[in-house]
Amino acid sequence: MQKTLIRRVRHALERVSPWADLRADFAASLVVFLIAVPLSVGIAVASGVPVELGLVTGIVGGLLTGLLPGSSLQVSGPAAGLTVLVYEAVREYGLRALGVLVLTAGLLQVAMGLLKLGRWFRAISVAVVQGMLAGIGVVLIAGQLYALADADAPAGALEKLGGLVALLTDTVASTDALAAVAVGAGTTAVLVLWPRWRRGARVVPAPLAAVALATAVVAVLRLPVDRVQVRGLLDAIQPPGGGDFARLTEFGVLGTVLAFALIASAESLFSAAAVDRLHDLSRTDYDKELIAQGAGNTVCGVLGALPMTAVIVRSSANVHAGARTKASRVLHGVWLLVFACLLPWALELIPVAALAGVLVHAGWKLLPGRELGPLWREHRGEVAVLVTTTVAIVVTNLFEGVVIGLLLAVVKAAWETSHVHVETSPLPGGGVLARVIGNANFLRLPKLLDELDALRCSERRVQLDLTGLRHMDRAVHTALTGWAERHAELWEPGDGNGDENGDGEATGRVAVV
Repeated sequence: MQKTLIRRVRHALERVSPWADLRADFAASLVVFLIAVPLSVGIAVASGVPVELGLVTGIVGGLLTGLLPGSSLQVSGPAAGLTVLVYEAVREYGLRALGVLVLTAGLLQVAMGLLKLGRWFRAISVAVVQGMLAGIGVVLIAGQLYALADADAPAGALEKLGGLVALLTDTVASTDALAAVAVGAGTTAVLVLWPRWRRGARVVPAPLAAVALATAVVAVLRLPVDRVQVRGLLDAIQPPGGGDFARLTEFGVLGTVLAFALIASAESLFSAAAVDRLHDLSRTDYDKELIAQGAGNTVCGVLGALPMTAVIVRSSANVHAGARTKASRVLHGVWLLVFACLLPWALELIPVAALAGVLVHAGWKLLPGRELGPLWREHRGEVAVLVTTTVAIVVTNLFEGVVIGLLLAVVKAAWETSHVHVETSPLPGGGVLARVIGNANFLRLPKLLDELDALRCSERRVQLDLTGLRHMDRAVHTALTGWAERHAELWEPGDGNGDENGDGEATGRVAVV
């Protein structure tokens, strides 16, 4: 009994000891660093920018955003969720314009945080978010299938999907392309199978193990596959110039900035909500976290780097590795900086197909799988919003697709909250009393007018009672008033008409026809 008590006291002291926290954070930071390197490099390659810019964003996410208040344990860096949008922006506006886009989006995030808008991101329809992630996943996978075979991908999402048959034909006819596909497919297989070996997964994260094994196989067998090209950290950093800011007057550029800010903010805050469920430390302050993400993106924009978000893969790994304070995410930024400065040559050993395999796996995880069946059985309208958002992103682009999804979600909510029906009862002396009951908006107006017109045609006398309407928008009010004026005079309280109970008291507005 005494030994047990002493052991419990010792464990309690270790939990409150700063040295114990530092040891835990140090170990967790190494785990996050080993995950961040292949993911940052792969996202940079998929975004069409120098690989060093992915590392720069990870460094800023650790050293700056990691120090700022907001979330305790979530880790920031370049994320797969913005890969498609960044690729399209770089292709359309050029690499030098990327810094302006990211910097302006960061300032917009800071402004939203100062205006206390962080909590409102939680009001975004989950179906729209899932559809957004699914659309990103589809486009990401389609693009990385080309990189998997060391081939150049077409520009648009539809072109990527339409060219897959030709890609397959060309790949089968080329031994070099088949070798690259084998490397990429093997990388994806290791990512799927590695976590099942729990002892190995505790020592080496799956992304690092997959890329390291692929790199070793390519080096030993001397396979003719493309490798990552390194320019140097200082050469890759391209701060925006004065002329680049003039592009902010273009409508398309402003739309891209808004998309960067909204999608990065939503992804970060949804990640924070998920990470908060993984630990029992202090909860995330959404407004402060939004300011922290905005500050990080502002600095990334000044450096011409990729936009950042909170990354759920790194954050969950940080929590599961035993991190206790913000020191783990700051240290992960330190390790990234040391690696980028001292060991950039190591990136040149990595095959591009291996990174494509990592991103194909990441894109697959963005697709709704098991959740789709239960969602269809319980909320088919949500599935409609999800699928529409996904298809719209693939057909148009990320920003327009999300806007379409949000509009559909609003219409769906308006439809579901609008329940209106007409109850009829006979009147003394002939005719019917028609009571309109429920919540009426413009979406239900055609059906409501059809029912009233049918009553008007079948009955000699109709009394219209609107006292049962708890809410009606201006469109319904105007339409019903016009309907009554076309067929009769509107009754107002106190004029003696509409005494449906025969006691001389009116119960509300009634039109007598």
